[in-house]
This record gives sequence, C-alpha cells and structure tokens, in this order.
Amino acid sequence: MNDSSKVLKDKAQPLGNYPHVKRVGDFIYVSGTSSRKPDNTHVGAEQKEDGEWILDIKAQTEAVIKNIEALLNSMDCGLDKIIDITTFLVDMQDFAGYNEVYGQFFDHTGPTRTTVAVYQLPHPNLLIEIKAVAYKPL
Repeated sequence: MNDSSKVLKDKAQPLGNYPHVKRVGDFIYVSGTSSRKPDNTHVGAEQKEDGEWILDIKAQTEAVIKNIEALLNSMDCGLDKIIDITTFLVDMQDFAGYNEVYGQFFDHTGPTRTTVAVYQLPHPNLLIEIKAVAYKPL
C-alpha cells in the first residue's frame, strides 16, 4: 500500500502535529481546512477602522474549497475525486451563503456531505472549516 503525508510549505501551516493531506492506498484525506493564508490572516475577514471585523461566509467558503483543491493537486488529485465532505459552521445562519458557493464547485453528482454547527473554530475570524476524503486509485 502506498501511504504518504504532506505539509505544503506555501500554505498556512498546521496548528498541531498533523499533515495537510494524507494518502492511504486509494484514499486521500484532507485535514480540516480553513480560509487561513500563509501569513495567518484569513480570506473573508476584514477589519474596519473602528476595529470591528466583517466576516464573509461566501469569501471564506470559496477560499476553503480552493485551499482543499491545492492540497489535492499536491497529491495529483482534484476536486472531482472527492467522495465525502464534512463542513463545520460556527453559525447555521451562514448555511445559505455556504451552500450557494458550494454549488459553484459541486453538483448533485458530487461528494456526500455532512454539515454541522460547532461552538467555535481555532480562530474567532473563522466561520467555516471543511475536511474531505477523495478516492483516486493508484
């Protein structure tokens, strides 16, 4: 069995001892991914002059999916090979915006999906995190 793990140097680094992406046989697992950029700022999080943060679920969702795509590409794989997605939303009021952007990448023939509400994510500017499983035979 061909097993390999990767931490991509040009992506935001994991906040613990785990890889961005891992292949086990024909399956590729993507760790929970956010809109965090390599400089530890976040797509979809803009601070106004008064210090208030404006958070955008659509921008964050697009960034997360594109980050997942880059991680899969590093394993010679793509979004079309994803078979299962688990999404974590801090607020289910964001579901419609998330779902709208998700639909730009996947249709009803795409991966199975579970979406759950969580109390919080590792940074207060994060509205969403997604983990994925892809299937790509060796």
